[in-house]
Amino acid sequence: MHKSRLAAFVLDSQVSDIEQANKFWEQALGMPCVRSDEDWKDKYSSLETPVSQPNLLIQKVEHQSHIHLDIETDNIEAEVKRLLNLGASVHKKMERWVVMEAPTGHRFYVVQPQRSDFGSTGEVNQWDD
Repeated sequence: MHKSRLAAFVLDSQVSDIEQANKFWEQALGMPCVRSDEDWKDKYSSLETPVSQPNLLIQKVEHQSHIHLDIETDNIEAEVKRLLNLGASVHKKMERWVVMEAPTGHRFYVVQPQRSDFGSTGEVNQWDD
């Protein structure tokens, strides 16, 4: 048995400076932006969301801007297998996550737990492996 749930919406932003995206989204949504630590500050940030809601991340990218979602799980291999059985395909395997594509053409990521309350609440799906 493994668990999974929606972890985050990621605002992939094709900008020259991530601060453009940070300022716009924090003002547009009325949520303070948390800048990443020094090593990642030029590429990643997040908006403060309530613990009960998915994370909202901002990521500087080279490709066209769009939004993708992350599915967090305690077993990436089992979750990828489950999603493959539903008709998804693997687009790319990375060191810490798997980029998948739904039958509808939407890309999404399968990632390790990101939200601090993963597994400590009943708000996760449980799947038989």
